[in-house]
Amino acid sequence: MESPEGITQLLVDWGEGDQAALDRLMPLVYAELRRLATNYLRRERVGHTLQPTALVNEAYLKLVGQKNAKWQNRAHFFAISAQLMRRILVDHARRHQAEKRGGSEQQRLSITSVEEVVAQPVVDLLALNEALDELSNLDPQQGRIVELKFFGGLSIDETAEVMGISHATVEREWKSARAWLRRQLE
Repeated sequence: MESPEGITQLLVDWGEGDQAALDRLMPLVYAELRRLATNYLRRERVGHTLQPTALVNEAYLKLVGQKNAKWQNRAHFFAISAQLMRRILVDHARRHQAEKRGGSEQQRLSITSVEEVVAQPVVDLLALNEALDELSNLDPQQGRIVELKFFGGLSIDETAEVMGISHATVEREWKSARAWLRRQLE
């Protein structure tokens, strides 16, 4: 297993145009990307047509298509990957909803906290995405923290590192954002 520093160096090399670094990087990060995709899809409806491998592949195509990426570290890479997966799933959900009659009448989430969404078998990803977009408009920092922690699966420390803010700030903003999202989704 490659060290986080080794992965960071491969990301930097890839960002500077070294395609061989990308070839060495992907086998090292694939398992974590697959874990992210599996976690996302676990919250989706039964019979979802995307599989974790397909989600990782779509995200990979978007990642390699980025020009002049300036990767800070592995946490930054996984945060961007999680953001791409979220966008792919939201787009997929919108297409699926558009195909169904009465699709806009889908049931909304009813949760007592954001963490409980993880335990629920089905998440209305469009409602959650809409709430997160609204939060991001009101408080971009809180929106980014939710995206990194909830969708990216980053720890408080990793989130603080990616955002360049303190551990205490992330904890405080995470608590506030969860309360706001809880009110919006109920």
